[in-house]
Parts: sequence; structure tokens; C-alpha cells
Amino acid sequence: MAATTLLTFSVASAWAVPAGAAPDTSVSNKANFSTDVIYQIVTDRFLDGNAANNPTGAAYDSSCSNLKLYCGGDWQGVTNKINDGYFTDMGITALWISQPVENIYAVINYSGVNNTAYHGYWARDFKKTNPAFGSIADFQTLVAAAHAKGIKIIIDFAPNHTSPAMETNTAFGENGKLYDNGTLVGGYTGDSQGLFHHNGGSDFSSLENGIYKNLYDLADFNHNNATIDAYFKSAIKMWLDLGIDGIRVDAVKHMPFGWQKSWMASIYNYKPVFTFGEWFLGANEVDPNNHAFANDSGMSLLDFRFAQKVRQVFRDGTDTMVGLDAMIGGTATDYVQVSDQVTFIDNHDMDRFQTSGANNRKLEQALAFTLTSRGVPAIYYGTEQYMTGNGDPNNRAKMTSFAKTSTAYNVIKKLAPLRKSNPAIAYGSTQQRWINNDVYIYERKFGTHVAVVAVNRSQTTATSVSGLVTSLPAGTYADVLGGTLNGNSLTVASGGAASAFNLAAGAVAVWQYNTADTAPVVGHVGPMMAKAGNTITIDGRGFGSTKGTVYFGTTAVTGAAITGWEDSQITVNVPTVAAGKYAVKVRTAGAVDSNAVGGVNVLSGEQVTVRFIVNNATTSLGQSVYLAGSVAELGNWNTSAAVGSMFNQVVAAYPKWYYDVSVPAGQTIQFKFLKKNGTAVTWEGGTNHSFTAPASGTATVTVDWQN
Repeated sequence: MAATTLLTFSVASAWAVPAGAAPDTSVSNKANFSTDVIYQIVTDRFLDGNAANNPTGAAYDSSCSNLKLYCGGDWQGVTNKINDGYFTDMGITALWISQPVENIYAVINYSGVNNTAYHGYWARDFKKTNPAFGSIADFQTLVAAAHAKGIKIIIDFAPNHTSPAMETNTAFGENGKLYDNGTLVGGYTGDSQGLFHHNGGSDFSSLENGIYKNLYDLADFNHNNATIDAYFKSAIKMWLDLGIDGIRVDAVKHMPFGWQKSWMASIYNYKPVFTFGEWFLGANEVDPNNHAFANDSGMSLLDFRFAQKVRQVFRDGTDTMVGLDAMIGGTATDYVQVSDQVTFIDNHDMDRFQTSGANNRKLEQALAFTLTSRGVPAIYYGTEQYMTGNGDPNNRAKMTSFAKTSTAYNVIKKLAPLRKSNPAIAYGSTQQRWINNDVYIYERKFGTHVAVVAVNRSQTTATSVSGLVTSLPAGTYADVLGGTLNGNSLTVASGGAASAFNLAAGAVAVWQYNTADTAPVVGHVGPMMAKAGNTITIDGRGFGSTKGTVYFGTTAVTGAAITGWEDSQITVNVPTVAAGKYAVKVRTAGAVDSNAVGGVNVLSGEQVTVRFIVNNATTSLGQSVYLAGSVAELGNWNTSAAVGSMFNQVVAAYPKWYYDVSVPAGQTIQFKFLKKNGTAVTWEGGTNHSFTAPASGTATVTVDWQN
């Protein structure tokens, strides 16, 4: 390519996936959101499209000055903005809406202030809609309108709890009552069925404390109860049947890991959709339990580690670009599928990124970084309009404007479509190419596709960049942003060496190279957890149009078990292999192998949740108790894959230990407990314990430690 060639990229004024587009960019691809940009909406605060469904009396404030009350936003309002092109013109391809289920109608007074369930997190019936948002028909209209515009719908879902309740006061709120399509299941007080935990409120001192005690005063579900287990497996199927494309799960840190894994297995066995959970992390917090959940539960996570670091670097100035690069490298190591974690810069549980009086460029740069980084980007409603607000509920104010002229709106408009058009942005690796405290130049690369991004966060000082080497072929590359953030073009010689240039103060520039792949490259596999016979989707480039072979480890899958084969997408049935984790790769009809994507968890079969309890397991300082057994879900006797460490404070107290585990339904399982202290392992004595898991529902098995 001649050095004088100018490589340009134009963005249509309205972005929708064109007919004949690659399948991985299609709205029908519910397993993969790597090519999508999510827009998070607090439904009540977005737009009132139907005044007839607004609550009445003390629950509603038409002025929206009391942000603890309903303001009138509904699904019709969201549908209206879908239809008028607000989202497609911005490049948004997925909407995450508030939990859609029926919430309590009671107005709860806390310290003299009335509070309502406008946020959707005080559920009473997970099989009915919140009438303030709309009817089932309104929801179906929303989904249909979104799909017609190439937009996916994600629902928030909170199976951790119902609503605020007091054990001793049935008149408080609605006593946490749970309904099943209008029929009362039970309430918090006098809970003879054991539907809820009654262990008091959590002090968040440990993972166990947060799981088995109430989150604040919310009536906390006992997921080891068979009625609750069945209820949530059927409730989510109702919403899947209504055509949703994804699920955001609230408070995953506060529910048993084993139950969530069995719940996800039931979803993937029914209608698999991309699912991500909320596990809050504070600034600089790195939690191995968080990584283990993302890697083993079948669910991705909101990437708080990403969000907190971006806020430190761009918003607060408490860290540098070196720290930002370290976060990118660290998360790539800790998350098996880092590209499936959902990235963001603020949301409804954090202060908004924008602060009053702040330079808008800080937010614009943070958006540009998020939209060009690994992961699935999510933008909080109103960020494109520079909305401000610290703390709940000020960070959940009414949408201020739907103007399409702001710089932030146009940054999103120019960068969001890259996730559809350039797989380097959707799937690529990330490599730091040039860095100092204020300047970060990084490269995203996937097969033959390349994107290079340069950011200078200093608002006052330009930087002279020399010695930059990239994977871009020789040529001159236009800034994809077209100078919107003061970026410049880039000239590259053979070998990828860029000519020296000045990166202006506050500038962001994006340069890209896009060409067809002739060799297969896998970008995404989903779901990452399945049983034999389930369908998984493999997305990437260069697969060709003729069926080849898919490998699960060394097991080849061919013929009718491959249900779809296109150049950018393959659908395949999971073969009957021993349960465990597999690397998946593709071999084309021309016998060319792709890269392998590891960590695909093939389950032993249908899953149920079993609580394992061991009595009299005394330990010495530094020891914890773990569980191992004869199935992959219990580590196949491998001590490094044993389940735990187990808990011993809330449901049962030391020297009893317990843990809720997802195991294969109906199978007879051999198991034993062990004590670990670092690498030192002590097994219990005696013969193996034996237990047959139920075919459905939940169970508890209690044994004594064998000396």
C-alpha cells in the first residue's frame, strides 16, 4: 500500500445492521454481545409515553422533583425513542431496562421520606408486569420495535429478594410477600415454608454473611427451598418466551454460587441468552471470588474493576495511564473470557461520571476509551447529555434532553458502529504501544483487523509521540472520530513504524485497518457453560462457507451436529464428552485450524442445587474445609478443583461447615471432605460418602466428618 493512501471510514447517520450482515452482528444472536453497545435505562426516569399508566396518590410526582417517587417513565416512552431513531442514530444496539416485574404498591416511609419501588427492585410477583411500566402487550410492543431496529432487549432481574420487610411488623411495606401470577406464595413473617432467610441483616463482613443474611431490610430468598428454586426457573422462562435477548442479574454476590450455576444451566438448556451479573467492587478492589464467579458460574459480570479505574484516571485524576494499562492486563489474566465482561463508567448505583463544572472532555475521553476497549460497553442513560448527580436517587434523575448534537452523543455515534464493522474492536487482543502518565496508545488486533487508539488526558499539554510501532500496514490513516476530539491522521511506514506526530491536549484519535480474513479466527464462544446436546455459537472470521470441523478438546464434531456454518458464525451441538472444561477450535473445510478458546464448561447433565453439610470438622489455624467428589462439578477428586472454602457461621456454625453446590440431577455422587491450608491437604478418613441427587428441585445432605 502506498504511503500516500488515505484510509477513511464513514459512519452512516443512522446505524442499523444491513441485510446480509455478518451473523455475529445480528439482533438474533443472543449468545454474543461483543458487537453490541448497551444503553442502560432506569425505565421510570426516561420518558412518559403513556400518562394513563402513571401511579396515583402519594406514589407519584409529576414534576419528578421527589426522586424517591414514580415519575411516569414507561415502556411506551422507550418504544417512542426506539421508533424516532434516538438509539440507532447513536449506534446503540442493546437496551438494558429496569426489572419489568410487578413491584409492591406500598409507599414506605424511611426517616420521614416516602419511598416507592420506581426502580423495580422491590418485587412482589416475578410473573406479572409492573403496571406503571406497562402491560404484557406493551412489553411485547417494546421488544418488537427494538428488534425491528436491530436492537436487543436486556431485562434487569433480581432473584435475591422481594421487598423491605420486618419480622415483627406485618404492616411494614407488604411484608415481603411473594406472588405467583397473582396467587400468594408466602410472606416474610410466619414463614412456615422456609421461603426466606431469617438471619438478620448483613454486615458484609464476609462472602457468607452477604449471601445468607438480608441485603439491608429486603426479604432475602432461601434458594435451597425447592419452591423458590422452581419459581425462579419458571419465572425467567416466561420472560425468555417474551423474546428478551439478555439478562442482567442483580446482587449476584449475595446469592449462593451453586444455586446461580444451576439456574443458569436451566436457562441455557431452554433459551440461552447473554447474562451478566452485578458484583460490586470498590476502587482498587481485586477479588478472587469475583473472578471465580465470572469464570465458573456460566454468567459474566459488570466489570467494576474497569469502571473504577477509568473513573480514577479520567474523572478524578487519582491514577495514571500506567495504572489503566495495568488494569487492562490484570483483568485479561483474571477473567477467562474478559471480552464478555460488561464495561461502563457509571450506573444507577454510583455517582454519575460527570460532575457539575467539570471539563466535558473527561467524560468524552472515558466514553471513547470504553467504546474501543475489550468487553461489552454499557452507557448509562443521560451520559450522552452530560447528566450529573451524586448518590441515590440524584444519580437517577429524569432524562434531561434527547438532543443529538452533544459531543458525547456524537462520539458514541462514531465509535459504537466499529463493534459491528471491525472485529478488532469486538474481539481483539489489547497491546500497549506507547505510554506515559497522561498518554496511552493501545492496539486492538484480531486476525488481519487492527485498531489503534491514542488518548492524551492532559487538558493543557500536547505530547510529541515518536517511536510508535503498530500492526497497521503502510499508509496514512484518517481519525475515525474525524477530529471530534482533536485527533489527527497517522502515517505509517512499512513494518508498522508511525511517523512522529503531536497528540493535542485532551485529544483522542482512532485509526483502523479492516480487511477480509482468509484464515479462521475465533472471537467468541457462547454460552461458556452447556451440557451435551445444547447448542453453542462460535463467532469470528474466516471460517469459509463450507462445513468443516469443530473440536472440543480432541473430540471432533462434524456433519449434522453442526447446525449452521457461515464465514463469521458456526452453531454446533455440544458432543457427548466427559464433563469438564474444554478448549474449542475450528478446522475449516480446507483443513486450516483456528485459535482455541479455552474454558468451555461441559456439564455432567441437568443441574440441581444440593446443600452439603459436614458435622464435627474441626480445623487448626489457617485450615478451611472443602468438598470433592466423583463428578466434574465436585472437581473429579482433584484437590485443586475442590469446592469451597465452605462456610461455617450463618446457616450452620463451626465445627459444622456447609456449601450450596450445583450437581448433576438424578446422579449418584461419591464425595468426601478435605482440609486445606495453602498446598497442604488433609482428607477425611473412612469410605466415600454416597448421595443420589434429586431429579429436580433442591436437597440437603448432612454427614459427619470421618476421622
